[in-house]
Amino acid sequence: MQKLAKGIIASVLGWQVKRLCQKNKLKIVVVAGSIGKTSTKLAIAQVLGQKHKVQFQSGNYNDPVSVPLVFFNRSLPNIYNPLAWLLIIWKNEQTIYQQYPYEIVVLELGTDGPGQIEKFRRYIQADIAVITAISAEHMEFFDDIDAVAKEELAVLPFSDKVFVNKDLIPQDYLGDLPVEAITYGVKSQAEVRMVNVKFDDQSASFDIIHGSETIAKAKHEQITEPQLYSICAAAAVGENLGLSSELIERGITTIKPVAGRMQHFQGVNGTLIIDDTYNASPEAMRGALDTLYRLKASRKIAILGNMNELGGYSQSEHRKIGEYCDPRELSLVATLGPDANKYLAPAAELKGCSVKQFNTPYELGSYIKSIVSPGTVILAKGSQNKVFAEEAVKILLSNPGDVSQLVRQSKDWLKIKQKNFKGTT
Repeated sequence: MQKLAKGIIASVLGWQVKRLCQKNKLKIVVVAGSIGKTSTKLAIAQVLGQKHKVQFQSGNYNDPVSVPLVFFNRSLPNIYNPLAWLLIIWKNEQTIYQQYPYEIVVLELGTDGPGQIEKFRRYIQADIAVITAISAEHMEFFDDIDAVAKEELAVLPFSDKVFVNKDLIPQDYLGDLPVEAITYGVKSQAEVRMVNVKFDDQSASFDIIHGSETIAKAKHEQITEPQLYSICAAAAVGENLGLSSELIERGITTIKPVAGRMQHFQGVNGTLIIDDTYNASPEAMRGALDTLYRLKASRKIAILGNMNELGGYSQSEHRKIGEYCDPRELSLVATLGPDANKYLAPAAELKGCSVKQFNTPYELGSYIKSIVSPGTVILAKGSQNKVFAEEAVKILLSNPGDVSQLVRQSKDWLKIKQKNFKGTT
């Protein structure tokens, strides 16, 4: 029933989007990829917003039902509330016949299985697509990485131009693309790339070049390695759409971390928390650990939760992350969730790390709170169901007011968490 309702709603909303686009000269930028979509979308919107009126959604509206709502600046109601949907459709009709206030719409296109990206083709023709990465994701529903690549690259038939992350997309998938393609990256010899990257504690300075031309010279006060890619993509798109270096640089300084994605908080007893609890995949987990390794600190603790939806790859991928844990850098590895405890923890121990396993974020947070000392840096990373590592972060916050900046803090989410851990707290 829910699938049928979503299909009908998506068809009606898509029809409205097509009519809106036919009536207005909009540029559409879409962001796809295995990781980093939301951060990249927001970075692009911030940069383009220095010159253009940009419509985007700050959260993760990225499926066939929620993406059309971004065009009309609507919030997603309960799928089973017919009156709410009728009101949205009626308001959308009004918007179609009014003067549209935006010049560019920036969208995030998500997928959790084969054939999802193709659905957006029914009502979107993108001027620019950005593909952030091709790596293990939702492997319960994909046979292998080739299937993931096929799904993410399905954005190309309805895009005029594509920017691809050369660092995080295997070269095998970058040959003979059917549209004009421009590569970007930080570590590779991409066409648009970051150079002269210098970190100073939590800030970084860098140059972004396109060939021999400098697009931007910038410094950001709170940045981590994974976020460099979203900034590089934003600069590349900005240059392509005619923004000056000055505007690109100004836009870069306005980019802020997204909730649950490498946000920094002051923790109890003089600690620093790196909150990356929104979700977890193997590539993102390694990127977060690299950031922790780079920082100077008296002690470093890694809270590493389950990476969900890896299917048959879960055992090997959790073991690989355990092997990536460096005892020279980590005072403690705290694992959370069944596969993290079963596979990641033993692999980290074999590497020589001190490891403790936990079944709930509440007991984990309470334990870490009891042992931390001033100068400790704590990384928290994990998926959603049966993990919810943000609840451990909540216990470790120095300022209770920061709780509102954590992910999944609505009443509905808190009920889900209570149900997840009922009988285990």
